[in-house]
Amino acid sequence: MPSFDCRTAFVSDVHLGTRDCRAAYLLDFLKRLDCDRLVLVGDVFDLWAMRRRVVWTREQSAILEHVFALAENGTEVIYIPGNHDEHMRRLIGSEIRGVRILRNMEHETADGRRFLVSHGDEFDDEVRHSRFQHHIGDLSYQFLLQISYWVDRLRRRMQRPYWSLSTWAKTRVGRVRDYIGRFEAAATRAAREGGYDGYIGGHIHKAAISPRHGILYCNTGDWVEHCTALIEDHGGYLHLVHWSDHARLDASDSGRTGAGRDTGRLPPELAWLYAAATTTR
Repeated sequence: MPSFDCRTAFVSDVHLGTRDCRAAYLLDFLKRLDCDRLVLVGDVFDLWAMRRRVVWTREQSAILEHVFALAENGTEVIYIPGNHDEHMRRLIGSEIRGVRILRNMEHETADGRRFLVSHGDEFDDEVRHSRFQHHIGDLSYQFLLQISYWVDRLRRRMQRPYWSLSTWAKTRVGRVRDYIGRFEAAATRAAREGGYDGYIGGHIHKAAISPRHGILYCNTGDWVEHCTALIEDHGGYLHLVHWSDHARLDASDSGRTGAGRDTGRLPPELAWLYAAATTTR
């Protein structure tokens, strides 16, 4: 699989320190990535889970060292702490080995569009149901992740490609779909009220690129279930990259991805991802 370069890469919800973190996939992605700016959009660490149990691997250590190496070698690296690593917000405004820590930021694409970038947990009070329902939902999600972990191990032994049970369930539970829709609406509203062209965030583990009433809503997804990142090419277009057993280009704000669609304007550095998408799905 060849490497590719881009202008900006957005990665969120890595959840380092847990068994659920797909560290090997993320490390492979980072090693092949050549970008001018890397934005870590929250929940890089899962300090909540680490209070109960810490699972730390060599791949997870390698991720941190590679990120620091990128920063020290000229890549602009920005870290926006999320709710699972909210204690890192005490360091907002500081810099660690070249990595700047911010509460949120404005990102301007190469074609001049302005995006509000934040983790997204600031919208929780607007979108979630009662505290009890939220707690039950969180427990159910953790249960699904545990089952998904064993399903993935079984599929690997059978030499089957990566597949997420929890992701499959999300598309079939009405309450979850409602929550995701409310989150997207809240993020879009915040971007519109701030005078931005779009929003980029994470938090809900549901990758997406979708226009909403003139605002481009983008979610980076996660590295627990989806193994996705949002990238901006050198022309300013945004693309959603899925990176597990085989890389593929899942979505684009220019509407050029997907089997059977026109790829005449697809940047050369992404053409091989499109080829993978049309041959492996």
